[in-house]
Amino acid sequence: MSTGLRFTLEVDGLPPDAFAVVSFHLTQSLSSLFSLDLSLVSQQFLSLEFAQVLDKMAYLTVWQGDDVQRRVKGVVTWFELGENDKNQMLYSMKVCPPLWRTGLRQNFRIFQNEDIESILATILKENGVTEWSPLFSEPHPSREFCVQYGETDYDFLCRMAAEEGIFFYEEHAQKSTDQSLVLCDTVRYLPESFEIPWNPNTRTEVSTLCISQFRYSAQIRPSSVVTKDYTFKRPGWAGRFEQEGQHQDYQRTQYEVYDYPGRFKGAHGQNFARWQMDGWRNNAETARGMSRSPEIWPGRRIVLTGHPQANLNREWQVVASELHGEQPQAVPGRQGAGTALGEPFCGDPGRQNMATTAVAETAGRRPAERRRDGTGRRGNLL
Repeated sequence: MSTGLRFTLEVDGLPPDAFAVVSFHLTQSLSSLFSLDLSLVSQQFLSLEFAQVLDKMAYLTVWQGDDVQRRVKGVVTWFELGENDKNQMLYSMKVCPPLWRTGLRQNFRIFQNEDIESILATILKENGVTEWSPLFSEPHPSREFCVQYGETDYDFLCRMAAEEGIFFYEEHAQKSTDQSLVLCDTVRYLPESFEIPWNPNTRTEVSTLCISQFRYSAQIRPSSVVTKDYTFKRPGWAGRFEQEGQHQDYQRTQYEVYDYPGRFKGAHGQNFARWQMDGWRNNAETARGMSRSPEIWPGRRIVLTGHPQANLNREWQVVASELHGEQPQAVPGRQGAGTALGEPFCGDPGRQNMATTAVAETAGRRPAERRRDGTGRRGNLL
């Protein structure tokens, strides 16, 4: 029976004990690709060919004794051979999610009369992303005409998701190697929250999962969105929708974002305005903390307990996290302080959906989609 904190790594096609983990650094945030950097050592393989490792699936496991605390799997996207003293070989590796592959493909193409789920399904299937699930509560009507205009599949996916108020994250399983990409348009569908206590004593046993630092901040962000569009087929149609931001007691309400053309048809424009507003204000209030719990990652909700500031003892949704692990004794003959684990994280009060600002904050105009309408006129559609 194993005791204490430890980390293991397996790579498809190699023996389970091919590598020992010296250290790792995992960074994650909502609607972005996670990055797992590892320092490894091997006494079994003093020389590996790149073909034995690159583009293979890798599995990192964080253990406490024989209990799994965290699993992360992904594609090996970078591999480096390090120092070799004829007894052992040092390696470095970067692991990213299967969605990372979408950043390597660029295309010009048209999607006609397809909704966002159908478009995303096509992109994910083409890139070999098989473990994913859509959790949509909002109506997402079909788009008459939608163009991927010289963008990578990843940039196009992010643009479409942002316009439709969709965020995404990796859902990690603890009892299996299952790991699913979740695309979601409401925080109501996030997993149930779990409690984690406040304990500023950094000398607490490693096995005690707690939050040792916690800070809460607010900043001024845009206060409203006005979006407008026009069609000559309905010259009398106002085509204008407004959305006010929430929880603005600490700022003026004069910071308006005006968006034209709005890329909508009919009353669905109100949803577009609301999703943009969510995107602009998704970091208006932010919490930053430090924890030893490997169970905190984007897409989860936590309930802080025992903090002396009573109003902080509430539910928070995690929007970003980093997980650091060190195991220096994995290198024979190397001294160190023993196995250690730490996790800085960011969260928010969970009072609004986590739409992204990929559309709103893009510099310049977005790629136009040119087509002829039923009368032979040309127009720009997004």
